[in-house]
Amino acid sequence: MKIEKAYKDSFTVIGKEGSTRDGDGFIQRLWQDANAHFGEIADLAKRDGSGNLAGIWGAMTDFSRSFKPWDDFNRGLYLAGAECRDDAEAPEGWVKWVLPAYDYLVVEREGPDTFSEMWQYMKEHGIPLAGAVYDYTCPTTGKDYMYFPVQKR
Repeated sequence: MKIEKAYKDSFTVIGKEGSTRDGDGFIQRLWQDANAHFGEIADLAKRDGSGNLAGIWGAMTDFSRSFKPWDDFNRGLYLAGAECRDDAEAPEGWVKWVLPAYDYLVVEREGPDTFSEMWQYMKEHGIPLAGAVYDYTCPTTGKDYMYFPVQKR
């Protein structure tokens, strides 16, 4: 497992929001909905100089919406969406979250155990989790990563 350090300023994600209260498979349903209706937010999405999307994010927060980890790591909110301009307004049926600035430890998702392996690494090295973990898909490579916040800015 290759771990990289990264810093990211506060940023905006507009997506489809759901909750663990929505039952098993809710995250997959959110992604299906977001992907099926992406055209509704495509013009709001941030892009690089080549026109590629800046990022696809699966953001999480506890029910207080303070971007703390899910309660017991299994209860909270999830937003499936794209990184958008900070001044963008979410269209009807979409939700806008402004994610706080953090220093992160970033690891490529290599399988279903990536989260637990990284969590174990952090515990063994005395690294506290400073907020909710985010999923990130790089639009140019298609690779999936997990962003573990270790210090709020």
